Amino acid sequence: MLVKSFLLPDNLKHYVAANWVHEPEALTRLREETSALTNAGMQIGPDQGVLMGILAKLIGAKRYLEVGVFTGYSSTSVALALPDDGVVVACDVSEEFTSMARRYWAEAGVADKITLHLAPATETLDRLIAEGHVGGFDMAFIDADKPNYPNYYERVIQLLRPNGVLLIDNVLWSGKVADPAVTDEDTKILRALNAAIHNDNRVEACLIPIGDGLTIARKK
Repeated sequence: MLVKSFLLPDNLKHYVAANWVHEPEALTRLREETSALTNAGMQIGPDQGVLMGILAKLIGAKRYLEVGVFTGYSSTSVALALPDDGVVVACDVSEEFTSMARRYWAEAGVADKITLHLAPATETLDRLIAEGHVGGFDMAFIDADKPNYPNYYERVIQLLRPNGVLLIDNVLWSGKVADPAVTDEDTKILRALNAAIHNDNRVEACLIPIGDGLTIARKK
Protein backbone atom coordinates (compact mmCIF):
# COMPACT_ATOMS: atom_id res chain seq x y z
CA MET A 1 0.00 0.00 0.00
CA LEU A 2 1.49 3.33 -1.07
CA VAL A 3 -0.58 5.65 1.10
CA LYS A 4 -0.53 5.14 4.87
CA SER A 5 -3.45 6.52 6.85
CA PHE A 6 -5.87 5.01 9.32
CA LEU A 7 -8.19 7.85 8.26
CA LEU A 8 -8.76 6.54 4.73
CA PRO A 9 -10.41 3.31 3.56
CA ASP A 10 -8.34 1.18 1.19
CA ASN A 11 -10.15 2.26 -1.96
CA LEU A 12 -9.36 5.92 -1.23
CA LYS A 13 -5.75 5.09 -0.41
CA HIS A 14 -5.39 3.52 -3.85
CA TYR A 15 -7.12 6.50 -5.46
CA VAL A 16 -4.85 9.01 -3.73
CA ALA A 17 -1.77 7.03 -4.69
CA ALA A 18 -2.87 6.80 -8.32
CA ASN A 19 -3.74 10.47 -8.71
CA TRP A 20 -1.50 12.50 -6.41
CA VAL A 21 1.75 10.62 -5.85
CA HIS A 22 4.78 11.01 -8.12
CA GLU A 23 7.61 9.08 -6.50
CA PRO A 24 11.20 9.21 -7.76
CA GLU A 25 12.74 5.79 -8.38
CA ALA A 26 15.23 6.15 -5.53
CA LEU A 27 12.39 6.81 -3.09
CA THR A 28 10.43 3.84 -4.40
CA ARG A 29 13.40 1.57 -3.77
CA LEU A 30 13.96 3.11 -0.34
CA ARG A 31 10.33 2.59 0.61
CA GLU A 32 10.38 -1.00 -0.61
CA GLU A 33 13.59 -1.85 1.24
CA THR A 34 12.29 -0.23 4.41
CA SER A 35 9.03 -2.19 4.16
CA ALA A 36 10.95 -5.37 5.00
CA LEU A 37 11.97 -3.99 8.42
CA THR A 38 10.00 -4.94 11.51
CA ASN A 39 9.46 -1.25 12.35
CA ALA A 40 8.61 -0.20 8.78
CA GLY A 41 5.59 1.70 10.10
CA MET A 42 7.94 4.45 11.23
CA GLN A 43 8.42 5.52 7.62
CA ILE A 44 6.20 8.27 6.23
CA GLY A 45 4.09 7.58 3.16
CA PRO A 46 4.95 8.93 -0.27
CA ASP A 47 1.91 11.23 -0.25
CA GLN A 48 3.38 12.95 2.80
CA GLY A 49 6.77 13.12 1.13
CA VAL A 50 5.19 14.90 -1.84
CA LEU A 51 3.48 17.36 0.50
CA MET A 52 6.72 18.13 2.32
CA GLY A 53 8.58 18.74 -0.93
CA ILE A 54 5.88 21.10 -2.20
CA LEU A 55 5.85 23.04 1.08
CA ALA A 56 9.63 23.42 0.91
CA LYS A 57 9.35 24.86 -2.60
CA LEU A 58 6.42 27.13 -1.72
CA ILE A 59 8.30 28.86 1.10
CA GLY A 60 11.59 28.94 -0.81
CA ALA A 61 13.28 26.85 1.84
CA LYS A 62 17.06 26.58 1.75
CA ARG A 63 17.76 25.31 5.27
CA TYR A 64 15.82 22.31 6.60
CA LEU A 65 16.09 20.72 10.04
CA GLU A 66 14.95 17.14 10.66
CA VAL A 67 14.57 15.43 14.03
CA GLY A 68 14.26 11.71 13.39
CA VAL A 69 15.70 10.37 10.14
CA PHE A 70 14.99 6.62 10.27
CA THR A 71 15.87 5.26 6.80
CA GLY A 72 15.73 8.64 5.11
CA TYR A 73 12.46 8.97 3.21
CA SER A 74 11.48 12.40 4.54
CA SER A 75 14.99 13.87 4.40
CA THR A 76 15.44 12.66 0.82
CA SER A 77 12.04 14.02 -0.21
CA VAL A 78 12.85 17.49 1.11
CA ALA A 79 16.47 17.50 -0.04
CA LEU A 80 15.28 16.82 -3.58
CA ALA A 81 12.99 19.87 -3.32
CA LEU A 82 15.70 22.23 -2.04
CA PRO A 83 17.81 24.32 -4.42
CA ASP A 84 21.35 23.25 -5.26
CA ASP A 85 22.72 25.29 -2.35
CA GLY A 86 20.15 23.90 0.08
CA VAL A 87 21.19 22.48 3.44
CA VAL A 88 19.67 19.66 5.47
CA VAL A 89 20.65 19.19 9.12
CA ALA A 90 19.48 15.72 10.19
CA CYS A 91 19.35 14.39 13.76
CA ASP A 92 19.18 10.73 14.74
CA VAL A 93 20.78 8.20 17.08
CA SER A 94 20.73 5.05 14.93
CA GLU A 95 23.78 4.19 12.87
CA GLU A 96 21.93 1.11 11.57
CA PHE A 97 18.94 2.88 10.06
CA THR A 98 20.74 6.02 8.92
CA SER A 99 23.26 3.88 7.05
CA MET A 100 20.37 3.03 4.73
CA ALA A 101 19.49 6.71 4.53
CA ARG A 102 23.07 7.54 3.51
CA ARG A 103 22.91 5.05 0.65
CA TYR A 104 19.73 6.56 -0.72
CA TRP A 105 20.92 10.14 -0.23
CA ALA A 106 23.80 9.22 -2.49
CA GLU A 107 21.58 7.43 -4.98
CA ALA A 108 19.20 10.40 -5.15
CA GLY A 109 22.13 12.79 -5.61
CA VAL A 110 21.46 14.82 -2.45
CA ALA A 111 24.17 13.54 -0.09
CA ASP A 112 26.18 16.76 -0.42
CA LYS A 113 23.24 18.76 0.96
CA ILE A 114 22.85 16.68 4.12
CA THR A 115 24.76 16.77 7.40
CA LEU A 116 23.84 13.94 9.76
CA HIS A 117 24.35 14.32 13.51
CA LEU A 118 24.36 10.95 15.30
CA ALA A 119 23.62 12.00 18.87
CA PRO A 120 20.59 12.60 21.07
CA ALA A 121 18.67 15.28 19.20
CA THR A 122 18.29 17.54 22.23
CA GLU A 123 22.08 17.75 22.40
CA THR A 124 22.36 18.57 18.70
CA LEU A 125 19.60 21.18 18.90
CA ASP A 126 21.13 22.78 21.99
CA ARG A 127 24.48 22.96 20.20
CA LEU A 128 22.88 24.60 17.17
CA ILE A 129 21.27 27.18 19.45
CA ALA A 130 24.57 27.82 21.25
CA GLU A 131 26.40 28.17 17.94
CA GLY A 132 24.12 30.99 16.82
CA HIS A 133 21.66 29.24 14.53
CA VAL A 134 18.58 30.69 16.23
CA GLY A 135 16.20 31.76 13.47
CA GLY A 136 18.43 30.09 10.90
CA PHE A 137 16.12 27.42 9.48
CA ASP A 138 13.25 27.78 7.03
CA MET A 139 11.55 24.45 7.66
CA ALA A 140 11.71 21.65 10.20
CA PHE A 141 10.20 18.20 10.76
CA ILE A 142 9.82 16.31 14.04
CA ASP A 143 9.28 12.55 13.75
CA ALA A 144 11.19 10.85 16.55
CA ASP A 145 10.73 9.45 20.07
CA LYS A 146 7.44 10.72 21.43
CA PRO A 147 8.49 11.42 25.06
CA ASN A 148 10.89 14.08 23.77
CA TYR A 149 8.42 15.79 21.41
CA PRO A 150 7.88 18.74 23.81
CA ASN A 151 11.65 19.18 24.19
CA TYR A 152 12.17 19.07 20.44
CA TYR A 153 9.31 21.49 19.83
CA GLU A 154 10.67 24.18 22.13
CA ARG A 155 14.14 24.01 20.62
CA VAL A 156 13.00 23.83 17.02
CA ILE A 157 10.75 26.87 17.45
CA GLN A 158 13.84 28.83 18.45
CA LEU A 159 15.77 27.61 15.43
CA LEU A 160 13.06 28.48 12.89
CA ARG A 161 12.95 31.90 11.28
CA PRO A 162 9.77 34.01 11.39
CA ASN A 163 7.35 32.55 8.81
CA GLY A 164 9.30 29.30 8.98
CA VAL A 165 7.28 26.10 8.86
CA LEU A 166 7.34 23.28 11.41
CA LEU A 167 5.87 19.85 10.62
CA ILE A 168 5.15 17.37 13.41
CA ASP A 169 4.28 13.76 12.61
CA ASN A 170 2.02 11.24 14.40
CA VAL A 171 -0.07 13.87 16.16
CA LEU A 172 -3.26 11.76 15.92
CA TRP A 173 -1.46 8.61 17.09
CA SER A 174 -3.89 6.23 15.36
CA GLY A 175 -6.77 8.12 16.96
CA LYS A 176 -5.65 7.40 20.51
CA VAL A 177 -5.21 11.10 21.40
CA ALA A 178 -9.00 11.52 21.06
CA ASP A 179 -9.83 8.57 23.31
CA PRO A 180 -9.78 9.58 27.01
CA ALA A 181 -9.63 5.91 27.98
CA VAL A 182 -6.11 5.67 26.49
CA THR A 183 -3.61 6.84 29.10
CA ASP A 184 -0.22 5.43 28.11
CA GLU A 185 2.66 7.88 28.38
CA ASP A 186 3.21 8.48 24.66
CA THR A 187 -0.46 9.25 24.11
CA LYS A 188 -0.61 11.61 27.07
CA ILE A 189 2.49 13.47 25.85
CA LEU A 190 1.11 13.87 22.32
CA ARG A 191 -2.28 14.94 23.65
CA ALA A 192 -0.67 17.58 25.88
CA LEU A 193 1.59 18.84 23.09
CA ASN A 194 -1.33 19.18 20.70
CA ALA A 195 -3.16 21.28 23.27
CA ALA A 196 -0.07 23.36 24.00
CA ILE A 197 0.49 24.15 20.31
CA HIS A 198 -3.17 25.12 19.97
CA ASN A 199 -2.63 27.72 22.71
CA ASP A 200 0.88 28.81 21.67
CA ASN A 201 0.73 32.41 20.43
CA ARG A 202 4.13 32.02 18.77
CA VAL A 203 2.61 29.93 15.98
CA GLU A 204 -0.38 29.42 13.71
CA ALA A 205 -1.12 25.73 13.35
CA CYS A 206 -3.41 23.37 11.51
CA LEU A 207 -3.83 19.62 11.19
CA ILE A 208 -3.45 17.78 7.90
CA PRO A 209 -5.22 14.38 8.06
CA ILE A 210 -2.45 12.60 6.22
CA GLY A 211 -0.61 9.53 7.48
CA ASP A 212 -0.93 9.43 11.26
CA GLY A 213 -1.84 13.12 11.46
CA LEU A 214 0.52 15.94 10.56
CA THR A 215 0.66 19.30 12.31
CA ILE A 216 1.75 22.23 10.14
CA ALA A 217 2.73 25.29 12.16
CA ARG A 218 3.91 28.69 10.93
CA LYS A 219 6.17 30.57 13.30
CA LYS A 220 4.91 34.13 13.63
